[in-house]
Amino acid sequence: MMDFDKAKALVMGAEDDADLALRNFGALPRELSDLETARVAILPIPYDLTASYRSGSRMGPRAIIEASHNMELYDEELDDIPARLGIHTLSELEVGGYGPERMVEITEETVSGLLGAGKIVCSLGGEHTITSGTVRAYAKAFPDLSVLCLDAHADLRDAYQGVRYSHACAMRRVREIVGRVSHIGVRSLSVGEAEHAKSEGIVLHEAASWTGSGEQLERILEELGSGPVYVTCDLDVFDPAYVPSTGTPEPGGLSWNEVTDILREVAAEREIVGFDAVELAPISGFAASDFLAAKLVYKMIGYVLRREAGSGKEGPRARRKAGGSRS
Repeated sequence: MMDFDKAKALVMGAEDDADLALRNFGALPRELSDLETARVAILPIPYDLTASYRSGSRMGPRAIIEASHNMELYDEELDDIPARLGIHTLSELEVGGYGPERMVEITEETVSGLLGAGKIVCSLGGEHTITSGTVRAYAKAFPDLSVLCLDAHADLRDAYQGVRYSHACAMRRVREIVGRVSHIGVRSLSVGEAEHAKSEGIVLHEAASWTGSGEQLERILEELGSGPVYVTCDLDVFDPAYVPSTGTPEPGGLSWNEVTDILREVAAEREIVGFDAVELAPISGFAASDFLAAKLVYKMIGYVLRREAGSGKEGPRARRKAGGSRS
């Protein structure tokens, strides 16, 4: 891992580099984005074949990467440069005319290869369908894997419009792969999904009842168990006031601070081994959603860096135990 001072020099030098590689997440210079040395691999998957309301999430990965070019690489919360972990941006995954089941297989094969090379993979959607492919790969590499799902929708249908690998079935498929899944931010589900959740004892932490209390966060950690965690973030978990640019926006939802509080807590208490950001459907002329998604990805990389670096900085749970207030 590159030290802070060297990373700072590279970042500051890159600001005046006319040949800066704008294909890279964060517009990182070669020394911070080389595949061989990078710890993190950004995998863009521009797929939205099963979109059921607003299509366009296939444009999400490109919008996130472009927005990241305008993002400061110094993180004031962490007092660090997460990019020093090394972030390589892969070319967009070829989606062709593949059906969703085949797309899941291709995603699994690609992610498995990156895991074999020792990378932490961040997949950019595209629709939520891709998550079952990434989780398949991660579950093989980490048999005790659990999944944290931030999403406005339960995504627990067994099939939607006759398709078992629809975006509306993403977490039903994930639950067939891993035993521990925690759902946060839910505020939309069908009668069938509600009945399935009740019959299977699935707890859905609704956005309207989320306060970020110590008790709620403790419950999430218990649901995840003590092993490694994969995080999937459907961007419609945010209130549409923050992120209107999604395929299926839902009233209500979580704020930026609430989502980052959850991620900070989980990253401090568990090993996050991979993550994705999906369902951004960019709206022309409205960059706020794109930028929030880019910042969220970078923030997650920063939390992973802090754990790997062993900084020992306290998360919100430790502060609460010491008598502090929720951030």
